[in-house]
Amino acid sequence: MRFDLDQDQRDFAASIDAALGAADVPGAVRAWSQGDAEPGRRVWNQLTELGVTALAVPEEFDGIGADPVDVVLAIEALGRWCVPGPVVESIAVAPILLAGSPDGGSQLAGLAAGELIATVALPPHTPRAVDADHADLVLLAENGTASIAQAGTRHASVDPSRGIFDVAATGASWDSETGRAYEMGALSTAAQLVGAGQAMLNIAVDYAKQRTQFGRVIGGYQAIKHKLADVHIALELARPLVYGAAISVSQDSPEASRDVSAAKVAASDAALLAAHSALQTHGAIGFTSECDLSLWLLRVQALRPAWGDPTAHRRRVLEAI
Repeated sequence: MRFDLDQDQRDFAASIDAALGAADVPGAVRAWSQGDAEPGRRVWNQLTELGVTALAVPEEFDGIGADPVDVVLAIEALGRWCVPGPVVESIAVAPILLAGSPDGGSQLAGLAAGELIATVALPPHTPRAVDADHADLVLLAENGTASIAQAGTRHASVDPSRGIFDVAATGASWDSETGRAYEMGALSTAAQLVGAGQAMLNIAVDYAKQRTQFGRVIGGYQAIKHKLADVHIALELARPLVYGAAISVSQDSPEASRDVSAAKVAASDAALLAAHSALQTHGAIGFTSECDLSLWLLRVQALRPAWGDPTAHRRRVLEAI
């Protein structure tokens, strides 16, 4: 099967890049880490204007009802720009869980309009909710049911812009497609990792073209060229797995779980390679808080175990074959 994005999808991704490129997203991430969500909310408002927050919301609730491929396309772009907040949970997962709620219509409309940001805990692989302190809606889902929840104890994260919280149900539960929600959470996290990996590769390439050592730019050395070329290859191999898995999910393929896990493993490995290579290209300065690269380095470390770590997803692939 040959898969390629059409022109409308490319234009949509370009519009997200243009909007986020004009915003101070690194500044919003740093503010989010310090507990100030206002700059991040402004970034989310821009996403709402582009229709990103409405993608997975059904049309009857003022959403777009987009295909999983379009959702993944958008979230990859958000990963490229390191957008703060529960991106995967609010945009890709919450609409699935709320679809079965008897009172979910207004909440779905709120998500589409950007009035609500949601976060989700879905044990056992996602036992805690990300950014529950900044979210307007917290959901707890497990074994085919979901319920409204509230945040409890906050736990430390390797990425200070991603607080993780225990949650407890506060009301009645309803039947929900928790299996599909989990697949979309894992798949969207894979897309976010691919986007982050691409961003780090771009940052490293730009730095290698400018940094000089022994009288020449470091990008001229074969060791640097080969290292960054390996990252490019890894990302180019991971990206079609992500989009192929999105097609499997959209078609309710019996192999969807296998495809999602394969995509999550490939994206996790590619993003980790990108992080290592970008840091080695920059040297120690790359991990300082003043360097924007550090934001992506920490984000990747937090996203790799999110929605199932690579070991769990490798196990699912092995079991499937």
